Amino acid sequence: MATEGTNIETRLSLDQFHVNEDYGFILPEPLTDLPEYFKPWMDIAKNVSELISSHSLRLRVHDMPLLETELLQSHRELRLAHLILSTLTMGYVWQEGEKETVKVLPRNLAVPFWEVSQRLGLPPILTHADSVLANWKKTNPDGNLELLLTLPGGESVRGFFLVTLLVELAAVPGLKAIPEVLTGVHYNDVAMVTKALNVVGQAIDSMRQTLKLMHEYVDPSIFYGIIRIFLSGWKDNPSMAEGLVYEGVQEKPMEFSGGSAAQSSTLHCFDGLLGVKHDGDSGAFLRRMRDYMPPSHKRFIESISSHLSLHNFVLQQADEHLTHTYEQCLTRLVDLRNYHINIVTRFVTIPASRARQLRANGRDSVKELDVISEAPTALEERGTGGSGIMSFLKRVRDKTKNTSISQHTGVKQVLPDPSMTEIQQATSELKM
Repeated sequence: MATEGTNIETRLSLDQFHVNEDYGFILPEPLTDLPEYFKPWMDIAKNVSELISSHSLRLRVHDMPLLETELLQSHRELRLAHLILSTLTMGYVWQEGEKETVKVLPRNLAVPFWEVSQRLGLPPILTHADSVLANWKKTNPDGNLELLLTLPGGESVRGFFLVTLLVELAAVPGLKAIPEVLTGVHYNDVAMVTKALNVVGQAIDSMRQTLKLMHEYVDPSIFYGIIRIFLSGWKDNPSMAEGLVYEGVQEKPMEFSGGSAAQSSTLHCFDGLLGVKHDGDSGAFLRRMRDYMPPSHKRFIESISSHLSLHNFVLQQADEHLTHTYEQCLTRLVDLRNYHINIVTRFVTIPASRARQLRANGRDSVKELDVISEAPTALEERGTGGSGIMSFLKRVRDKTKNTSISQHTGVKQVLPDPSMTEIQQATSELKM
């Protein structure tokens, strides 16, 4: 029995799944540059926003040499290359908005992007693993956070990616506690499970607190009218109903979903741990989003789900403190998902309604610079990943609620949250 328990702990060691003790799913210390040979990529990638603004990005991409990817050696080099090529791709496809999209990604971009993606096990499109997890640096050892590469949207796109990064960082203590929870379940150790679950609950609550920073650092009009389209893919998107041909890879168009919070491995892990099961279209979409994660992170999620059921353990033990702690985790996960719905309402639903109103009233009734009126109509009812965004989020939230073991009274225990000090520090790092 002891041997079996040791094996379980070993299988779930964070290192084995490339989950970092300090950063979780975030790539620690991403590279900021590639070898000199790849300078043609980096020179364009660093100026994507300006090139899009001048309508010249596509021309610059056409002039790019076709580079050999075999010279990329390390995992960090490949991750930076994927970030660079995905940034170029999103800019190339969406340079002229939804009205003048392209059908073909040119060979000198498509071929290296495909090769790098194959080596990493990621799709050839901008993912959460690129734009958030591998797209950051500190300007000095104790200094401000900054993006490596950006897209149109100015300070708001910077805020969007960096706040999302901080949400991932807030989850780290909870991720580290998962192996302890499952080891405790294996050994029928109620105290161990309860203690580790309390850490998970604290982490989920810290994620919700951190998510509030979106209101401070992201302008809803800019997010809706400018940023969203550059996160959008060519699957379930009426603007590119036929998909995109990757020239030199295959002649048939391919379809890939755009960036989505559903591509974050973190909530998949907490769902798997707590026994939250998503079915139907929502479940199918979430399972498909795992193909947009680094393969080792996907395996970590699958490993959690394959172990002894925490939900059944809590039912069988019928321990009041354990049950309360488990229910507290679920409540906090519901609260996080409710807050996400509020964010989407402010940053998507309300601007979409205003955009429809502006179009109905005609262009003369709005200011020339009103970015909401220029937002793509194809995304009004959809997330950047292609899902029907609000109905999807509510179904996911409701499934979380329905996992509850007992009827929840709605009375929430206020627990100390030591991680908030770290969040406040991270907030200060965001400031210029």
